[in-house]
Amino acid sequence: MSARGGRRGGARARLAIAAALALGLSVAGVALFGREAAPPAVEPRAAEQRPMLLLLTSLPLVFPEAFTLEGGGSPALSALETRYRVVSVNTADAASLKRGRLLLMAHPLAQPAEVLVELDAWVREGGRVLLLADPMLEWPSERPLGDLSRPPPAFADTGLLKHWGLRLDAPDEPGPRQLEMAGRQVLTASPGALSGSCAIGKSALVARCRIGKGAATIVADADFLNVAGPGALDGPTQHNLDALLAELARLEAQ
Repeated sequence: MSARGGRRGGARARLAIAAALALGLSVAGVALFGREAAPPAVEPRAAEQRPMLLLLTSLPLVFPEAFTLEGGGSPALSALETRYRVVSVNTADAASLKRGRLLLMAHPLAQPAEVLVELDAWVREGGRVLLLADPMLEWPSERPLGDLSRPPPAFADTGLLKHWGLRLDAPDEPGPRQLEMAGRQVLTASPGALSGSCAIGKSALVARCRIGKGAATIVADADFLNVAGPGALDGPTQHNLDALLAELARLEAQ
């Protein structure tokens, strides 16, 4: 490297360190010499400070597919429990939603029309929902096709996304893709693409909508939660679950 190049690199490093210190970050977290710094990890909360998170999902996050009374111990659930008191619900009806203010719908089963009306009203009154709507789910399942307890092969949108001004399209070509979510590189499996009137990232993976007094974030993939075990994503998934927590934290702050 030339002396001039070295001076430029040193100047960039000093600027990066100064910016990080101004934001309250450690120097160790700064990527030097022109490389972007990864966002800091979302910190866990003490047990008494964890708010309730309602969880509605068809995925084996809480219990494994095989019948057992023991928890599935999925990495996604473990990550969520570092910041929330996770409470599973069977449907997004008004009776279930009144228990909390924050809802994670991780590739849910199709909800009846009357339930979607109640979900929409809950959001407009101030609720926050993170919806993982996968148009081409690749999460492996041992349950036979047609089994009502098997995760659906695609998110069953019966009008909710359109009502919120969004359109969800399946990928033109299946396969894994590394995309940006919450400032992190996340490995996805055959993600869809979102379009419409909400704020949508350049990769079309994430849409953030203000709906009345509340907010909804929609992610066009759910396979990114599958980071360990048989059939898990094969590739760099170290930021996947932190991105999930970051999106939930963003919703809480709105």
